Amino acid sequence: MSASDQSTGLDNAQPELAGGLKKKRFQLQSRLGRSDRSPLAIWFWELDRVLLGLILTLIAIGLIAVAAASPVTALKLGSDAVKIDPLYYFYRQLGWVIAGIPLMLMVSMLPKEQARRFAILGAVAAVILLFLVPVFGKTVNGAQRWIGYGFATIQPGEFLKPLYAVALAWLLSLRVKDPALPVISLSIVLTGVIAVLLLMQPNLGETILICGIWFAVMTVSGLSARLIAAVGVGGIGGLVGAYFFYPVATQRINAWLFGGEEFDQVMLAHKALTGGGLLGTGPGLGTAKFKLPEAHTDYIFSVIGEEFGLLACMAIALVYLAIIVRVFLRLLDEEDNFIILAVTGLTAQLGGQALINMAVNLQLFPSKGMTLPLVSYGGSSLLALCIGIGLLLAFTRRNPYLDRSQYVSAWPEQGRIAV
Repeated sequence: MSASDQSTGLDNAQPELAGGLKKKRFQLQSRLGRSDRSPLAIWFWELDRVLLGLILTLIAIGLIAVAAASPVTALKLGSDAVKIDPLYYFYRQLGWVIAGIPLMLMVSMLPKEQARRFAILGAVAAVILLFLVPVFGKTVNGAQRWIGYGFATIQPGEFLKPLYAVALAWLLSLRVKDPALPVISLSIVLTGVIAVLLLMQPNLGETILICGIWFAVMTVSGLSARLIAAVGVGGIGGLVGAYFFYPVATQRINAWLFGGEEFDQVMLAHKALTGGGLLGTGPGLGTAKFKLPEAHTDYIFSVIGEEFGLLACMAIALVYLAIIVRVFLRLLDEEDNFIILAVTGLTAQLGGQALINMAVNLQLFPSKGMTLPLVSYGGSSLLALCIGIGLLLAFTRRNPYLDRSQYVSAWPEQGRIAV
């Protein structure tokens, strides 16, 4: 072949190659692009990616914090005969994260109707498991909260919290269709049964959180100011009654007020939290954390304070605040009463649990045995929170621009894509 023939062949091949590259580039741009009408693309553009980013940030912070606290628990639970790897609990938490994030994303892909049904059926199953805990449950550290065997052991109360929030929202939303329905009375009975089952374990912290979710959802549902005040007074009366008639509450409140073992835990947590100053001692250099009883779960906020500083603790608190603000910004144009109530309940659970945990570490509340959401170690806690966050992402999936437009407001829901 002559040189001229070779040159002609290359000239002919170049347009074909350029055309092929343009075609592939167009295919890549179309996939998950704004013109893509596939379910995955619709989910991607309707999803609140800022909220998802904040959640993933908390999970990443949690892995770092568990890695810092893991040596403490490994040292305390190990012995001369049985040595536990210092990062054993970090590896386990990493496994739960690898399982939890896909679970969260799958739940977030559910259409709102299916997400609601999933949560209601899950709440029923969790309540049934709560009834079985006193009979078949396992006792750990004096509390009977777990059920199952081996790797399949779960804590039903953890899974119930987000599912209960959605089920309660559905129940109260029925009042819009028929104001004569006794949904408020039914919600009080349901919450009371759950509270009794939790107190039997005993689990005072989750009982308070469940009641707090109920109060938040009831307030947003349109409860009158007089009834809100009555509920508030009733809640204070309930705490006073618990102090006098519920031994767990009596012990913890007395220890917090007058000193004792539980108070020492909170005091040690406060010393660890403030011991690192603004910038902390550095990763792995903390010493006060070795005196904490549950450094990887209840008091992980103090471990963060000692090794990464008070500024890091403030940043974590701001991330939780940013999540709450972001969620309520998404609700500004929401008209579905159920969605508003469900998102309120889920946000109250996440924010309330974080607030209680941080307040205990700051010596403002008695010890509650409650984890820091998405940060503390725990399989049941993390998976349950991932389900709750998945429901939150599913219910906040929407396109406000299309809703405001008079030209496209009648488009079918499944065809909406953000602009």
